[in-house]
Amino acid sequence: MFGFCLHFFYFILLVKQTCKTMSGAKMQWEKSADFPILCETCLGDNPYVRMTKQGHGKECKICARPFTVFRWCPGAGMRYKKTEICQTCAKIKNVCQTCVLDLEYGLPVQVRDSVLEVQDAVPRSDVNREYFINRVEGTLGKADTLVNYSKAESVAKVALKQMARTEPYYQRNRAHICSFYVKGECKRGEECPYRHELPPADSELAHQNIKDRYYGTNDPVAKRILNRTDKASGLPKPQDVNVTSLFITGVEAEVTEEDLREQFSPFGEIKSVVLVVKTKTAFINYTYRAAAEAAAAKLFNNLSIKGHVLRVQWGKSRGGVAGTSIAAGAGPVPPSAVATIDPYALPSIPPPPGTAGIVYASTDPNLLGSSLKTYRAE
Repeated sequence: MFGFCLHFFYFILLVKQTCKTMSGAKMQWEKSADFPILCETCLGDNPYVRMTKQGHGKECKICARPFTVFRWCPGAGMRYKKTEICQTCAKIKNVCQTCVLDLEYGLPVQVRDSVLEVQDAVPRSDVNREYFINRVEGTLGKADTLVNYSKAESVAKVALKQMARTEPYYQRNRAHICSFYVKGECKRGEECPYRHELPPADSELAHQNIKDRYYGTNDPVAKRILNRTDKASGLPKPQDVNVTSLFITGVEAEVTEEDLREQFSPFGEIKSVVLVVKTKTAFINYTYRAAAEAAAAKLFNNLSIKGHVLRVQWGKSRGGVAGTSIAAGAGPVPPSAVATIDPYALPSIPPPPGTAGIVYASTDPNLLGSSLKTYRAE
């Protein structure tokens, strides 16, 4: 009898400890939200949209915590959409809860981070990610997002605006393609809620992953945008044919000279590699111009080392013709490449307005030393 009471007492303690643990874990869940964080495209063009709300209806596909799920129809003939990630994860990356695209420019995270040179700070492991989210929740209460666009360069912002859409793309809300129609087995006809179309030949976009989209890695949509941008406006070549150096920015402390040589050596012989740790930059000096052109064409907007996105640009010539910086060790520039200016070929400076007919004694050598009484203006 005493043993049974002892076991029952231990059972009660175990139940209390389990309830306490579950209540503590539940405190880490997302609080109930009144409205989702959505982009204009996912919200739809219907001004009278109606939504259903389910508190802690599903777990977030990024942090696996329960969150409030919203479901709605963005417009006539469109498919129903719902939120996929929690608001905390959306605020960390400043993305839509449904399509996981940037709210400011409507572009994938990989495109935005590569142009703005933003490093991904969200951990991938479960324990580190949970600790990181709990730590930044206090910061998110004071700001809408952790992404600071004000620190970005104006050139990067202009580049993002050129790649972004000017208007919402509602075609993204259409119904999915009917798989039975593709197989030739759909018998619903016009009553089928899915599209009776054949998928495009390029099947790369059909293999999209929401975690890759969120973390900005291996996103096929981002790769297509970056490739299209590179072909349309690639890295311009400097006019000076003697420039054989590339200027690299965003070189973090973890990136070593050996890492840079490993990335750039396949394109040709490297004369020297200059790594400037203080400014997080580097110079890759090639022996031949063809090798530098091949490296610039391949690695422009497409260079990542140890998880850090690096930007590749041309170095400047000694005369400062084109590029971003004078590459150290690029070699002397011949005198014929330096432009010379003939001072006698410069145009004369026109006189100030209203003084064309006035002659000053100080400017006429024949009148020097004469008195003002004998000087007359022409």
